[in-house]
Amino acid sequence: MAITTPEPTRLLDLTRLVSRAGRPMTGVDRVEFAYLDNLLQHGDLWGLVRSSLGYVLLDQAGCAALRERILDQDWGPADRLSKLRKGRHPVRRQAETYLRIICHDRCLPLRLSRMLARHLPMGVHYLNTGHSNLTERVLSALRLRKARVAVMIHDTIPLDFPEYQRPETIAPFRAFLGRTCAHADVILCNSRQTADEIGRHVPGPLPDRVIAHLGAPVPHTGNAPKGPWNGPYFVCLGTIEPRKNHALLLDIWPDIPDAHLLICGNRGWENHDVFRRLDSKPERIHELHDLPDDQLFALLQGSAGLLFPSFAEGYGLPPIEAAALGVPVLCNDLPIFREVLGNIPVYADASDRYLWQTTIIEMADQQRTGLSGTQAFIPPSWDEHFKTVLTLI
Repeated sequence: MAITTPEPTRLLDLTRLVSRAGRPMTGVDRVEFAYLDNLLQHGDLWGLVRSSLGYVLLDQAGCAALRERILDQDWGPADRLSKLRKGRHPVRRQAETYLRIICHDRCLPLRLSRMLARHLPMGVHYLNTGHSNLTERVLSALRLRKARVAVMIHDTIPLDFPEYQRPETIAPFRAFLGRTCAHADVILCNSRQTADEIGRHVPGPLPDRVIAHLGAPVPHTGNAPKGPWNGPYFVCLGTIEPRKNHALLLDIWPDIPDAHLLICGNRGWENHDVFRRLDSKPERIHELHDLPDDQLFALLQGSAGLLFPSFAEGYGLPPIEAAALGVPVLCNDLPIFREVLGNIPVYADASDRYLWQTTIIEMADQQRTGLSGTQAFIPPSWDEHFKTVLTLI
């Protein structure tokens, strides 16, 4: 007779998802949501959120209710208490109001240890996937519960490429990585590349590192929005920031005959020259933002290809999602894409403008002649990811 081991009580940090309520989900947000969605099906789940006014603890029912609100964004009105902190996104205020209504308990920061002790068993398993809220206060409270701590590191880009980061984010990330390596029992790595980079940045003994590729389900597509583009068009998907290297595409597009470029993403930081060029409305280049996922993926599916000249990526979901849809991919030659996608994309060094130009022209011609497409690709699944992760945490 098979002996089954009961699922541990788990505490999932949901601070990042709540802090970004009302904004389009980033890749890291999607990972935190995938953990919420999956762990609701595996034993006793609790959620911890650091809000503007202290900590909020959600039980299983509260975690399920939060999941539904994230999907439908129907948070309800903000209360007066949520307005005490100025400068917060209005939807975040609504979300924090909602959490205070549904929470199992809440407390001021100084009482976090007592709150966890009231509700969580010794040896609780804590998971942090959002690079948020892994503070000394939280770690101290977890140590008192003899918690097993797992932290996901998505990348080490702030240390590898500081020139592409806001200067004020580099030191906090270094401290976060140091706390993770000092206190975590398990480090969850989305790739071999990330695991190797952690070892390079943190000398000495490290916690166990487990490599589990992130799930990338085949995207659901709806009706593509209409626009002034016609004939072959290409999609560039991602936040408009220096690391994503939109400047390369703006430089070469006047020499791409007839084809249109759809830049899909919100504007980021310190990219003033690119913003200025986009504001000038260059011919056959269209900036789109805040599209629902089904419309975005419908646009991608109808395109001649995804263009992804990013200088650095921790995982890089857009090329994986495009390949899952059978859309050709042209991307910078980065190790993470070789690891996950193999020979599916066309690789071109981001410094080789002529190669990018000629390859894009060839991809446009292939779509015109009906020869566009790529070999079959089965993306990594969340089932595979959690089969690996949940044996450890």
